[in-house]
Amino acid sequence: MELVLDANILFSALIRDSHTRHFLLFSGHSFYTPEFVFEEINNHMDEIKEKTMLSEPEIREILGNIIAFGGIKIIPLDELKSHRDEAKRISPDPDDSHYVALALKHRCAIWSNDKDLKEKQNAVKVYSSEEILKMK
Repeated sequence: MELVLDANILFSALIRDSHTRHFLLFSGHSFYTPEFVFEEINNHMDEIKEKTMLSEPEIREILGNIIAFGGIKIIPLDELKSHRDEAKRISPDPDDSHYVALALKHRCAIWSNDKDLKEKQNAVKVYSSEEILKMK
């Protein structure tokens, strides 16, 4: 299965060694995320540091390991240009349009716990962590 990862999924995997992190590392699925995800992580770095009690370099190392060992493909935003307008129309939140555009490009679902993204559009399938973890 191919899935686009929302930032909240990576936050979850960063904050603790959880089922989410284990699934990312060992499920064998293909994962994509737009490079925009790093902006979101940077914007929430203080919160991540507080929750993990780790330094920024330690958090970045864990993130790098999750990306590398999980085989998460980082997709540059310029590769999403052809789907940007449609994604903006579909997405209930402008910040989610990058994830929607990537899902449209790869014709795959999004893994996100964002209820609005899941419930306020029907063009792209969105799975919650609970649904994903049941698929093991």
